[in-house]
Formats: sequence, C-alpha cells, structure tokens
Amino acid sequence: MKNKSIVSPVDGEVIELENVCDEVFSSGIMGVGFGIIPSSKKFFSPASGKVENAYKTGHAYTIVTDDGLDLLIHIGIDTVELEGECFEKKISSGECVKKGDILAEADIDKIMEKGFDPVCVVVADSNKLHNVEINYGRCYAGDIVMTYEQK
Repeated sequence: MKNKSIVSPVDGEVIELENVCDEVFSSGIMGVGFGIIPSSKKFFSPASGKVENAYKTGHAYTIVTDDGLDLLIHIGIDTVELEGECFEKKISSGECVKKGDILAEADIDKIMEKGFDPVCVVVADSNKLHNVEINYGRCYAGDIVMTYEQK
C-alpha cells in the first residue's frame, strides 16, 4: 500500500506527542500524531479534505481527509479558555480544504503572555493507521512530517 502523508500546518519544531504538556494528547488517547512548537502565526491545513468542525474559538479544527482519516489540529494547550482571543479563523465548518490552505492565524506571543503553551498538536485516528513515521526537528509549513499507511 502506498504511503500517505500529513504536512506541517505551521513553521516550527516538531516534537514527540509524549512531550506535549497535556495528558490527553501525550498519552495517545486522542490518537497518533505530533506536536509543533510554532515559530510563525499562520496555520495551514495539513491535508486535503472537509472541515468537519472549525471551533468558534479558532483554536481547533477537525478535518476528514479525502481518504477518510479523521484529523484534529489543536493550537495551544487549554487555549479554548481564551474564548477566541488571540485567534483569527480563516475557514468555517463544512468547507473543503486543500493541503496548504490557511485555517487560522494565532498571536503566539500573546498566547504565551497570557500563560498558555502555544504548541500545536496534530493527531489522527490511530485505529486506521499503521507504519507511522514522524520526522522530528525543524520544519516549515508544508513539509512532510508524518507518513503512514491506512489499514
């Protein structure tokens, strides 16, 4: 089976999911994936598909990829508490996106000033994947970060 890929939604540093300071993500309960310490404010779609939910607060997006994979893109830890402050949504629920389309802009400096961790988490339904490989280290939006095969 052909390897498929997820690209980085933002410039930054790819870290292991286990190192994300939120047990819901780091434990793998939400799925397999990675964290990115962002170094820019623009966040893009890591895959092509349909936006199932663009949260009103602008901090999180769920996308069902064209090949049926459920993805969650979550900007920051506990940033739902900001109630939309620091985030500017660029997409709405129900819209179709191509890999690389802009999802949101986030004021990373302001998020940190308010005491929140700005790490971006990308997770996928691990029950549908195998042979997952993740490229850790420096990345730019659009770089391939995760490759996988679907079950």
